[in-house]
Amino acid sequence: MPIPEDVTGEEIDKDVRQELQSLPKTLAEDVARNLVMVARLIDEDPEGAYGYSRVALRLASRVAAVREAAGFAAYASQKYSEALAEFRAARRMTGNAELWPLMADCERGLGRPEKALDMAGAPEVHKLDKAGQVEMRLVAAGARRDMGQLDAAIVTLQSPELASHSVQPWTARLRYAYADALLAVGREAEAREWFAKAVEADRDGSTDASDRLAELDGVEFTDALDEDGADGADNADGASGSASPSSPESGEDDGKNED
Repeated sequence: MPIPEDVTGEEIDKDVRQELQSLPKTLAEDVARNLVMVARLIDEDPEGAYGYSRVALRLASRVAAVREAAGFAAYASQKYSEALAEFRAARRMTGNAELWPLMADCERGLGRPEKALDMAGAPEVHKLDKAGQVEMRLVAAGARRDMGQLDAAIVTLQSPELASHSVQPWTARLRYAYADALLAVGREAEAREWFAKAVEADRDGSTDASDRLAELDGVEFTDALDEDGADGADNADGASGSASPSSPESGEDDGKNED
């Protein structure tokens, strides 16, 4: 696959670069450039990222960082079986538990929420840092929702991290998930309160909490209309241009992103 000339491979994290030192210099450079492309594309073009990850995997399958990158690219492309296999391989190589929530969410993606819940209660969870434990809680709540256990999902999300007034990188997503779970059982007033709290914490736009809040308040978003009568065409169709935001926690943002 073509790689832009401005991609040198030096852009990768120093820890990954150190891992690649076990490879011949030219091979390490090729792998590094493909990993840079994975990182560049994974949000906007998951399939493209997946393609570059497969090249890196073919070149250096015994490097943990490569297996991990391949896992993330497969996960972003909703290839959950492949993602799970790559995450397992990376974990075997490193002994690190940080991929455990993602592995559990892959189980959800494969239609096995019960397995995800089993993983949420495993000893590996205690080895996770705070962010990882919150992620595991999100995955467990999503698994409960997959199984139709909506009230249990709400209880799963209730935690000191949810009640905390401090804002962490995961705070917006946790509040969003809780709001969405409340809305799923018809507790609209409480859901609105928590969507508003999610907006307060969402400094980088990682959720669509502001859209969900506006939706609850009955606000409709319309596209700007040109001067050539496009409004007439829209009205003829009965289209309002209202926003239709998606829900990360309705089975996705607790891990499966489509969190």
